[in-house]
Amino acid sequence: MLPWKRAFGPLAALLLAVTAATTAPAVAATPTATPTAVTAPAPAPASVNAAAASSGWNNYSCKPSAAHPRPVVLVHGTFGNSVDNWLGLAPYLVNRGYCVFSLDYGQLPGVPFFNGLGPIDKSAEQLSAYVDRVLAATGAPKADIVGHSQGGMMPRHYLKFLGGAQKVNALVGLAPDNHGTTLLGLTKLLPHFPGAEDLLTEKTPGLADQIAGSAFLTKLNAGGDTVPGVKYTVIATRYDQVVTPYRSQFLSGPDVRNVTLQDLCAVDISEHLAIGLIDRIAFHEVANALDPGRATPTTCASVIG
Repeated sequence: MLPWKRAFGPLAALLLAVTAATTAPAVAATPTATPTAVTAPAPAPASVNAAAASSGWNNYSCKPSAAHPRPVVLVHGTFGNSVDNWLGLAPYLVNRGYCVFSLDYGQLPGVPFFNGLGPIDKSAEQLSAYVDRVLAATGAPKADIVGHSQGGMMPRHYLKFLGGAQKVNALVGLAPDNHGTTLLGLTKLLPHFPGAEDLLTEKTPGLADQIAGSAFLTKLNAGGDTVPGVKYTVIATRYDQVVTPYRSQFLSGPDVRNVTLQDLCAVDISEHLAIGLIDRIAFHEVANALDPGRATPTTCASVIG
């Protein structure tokens, strides 16, 4: 496939987000959705909570077992939400005995459903408040976090700058943009379009923060990728067309395990979305990362069971 064809999807999504944020009616905005002021996630609609609860997650009466003593907090990616992003992985973990929770974050005024577009440092504040809520409900001293795309990178701000390292045992990132993305080089074209960078920063700051070399990422990665006391796992795919180059997802430091899906199953062709939505090889690796004492080899046969 030609590089420009592979890049068309991510570029279209980028333009869609900016257009939506620019044209959304102001009357749809609510105070709780203002990305520069919110520090706690707004409650999900009852229908959303019901959909999650019917699949066994976001059950605040769940108490972690001795086998799985920490709740798992799932953090969606850009354009994602607390349910659709996790229709595959959340039930997978619930069926294995975990207490599983998910949040919405990064809402923009007047932009419903598509989240993860607000400033990432503010989104990390929302995550901090949500983890506190989960720990209070479950009685657990620490949680584990599993995130997809931005949701695998944003928690690192929480861990590094908001005291999250004291409350989190492990961070598992599925295709996380830990060092930003070039969108197959397309972000390098932004300076050639006057006003494009300013529009992106003003209207969709969560996207601007994820561009390789952004001020947010420079601060996040200064002084090292990791913080002491947290175990890190990165699960990437060679066919990622959104976070590019895919090896930029990997972390350096102690207690880090970087995994490429195709090293575990050569015929796995999952790309950026599939790795978080449906890939059972990735799901098996997540389970191994959450419970390394009971880990089993991840192979192409791991899709069974």
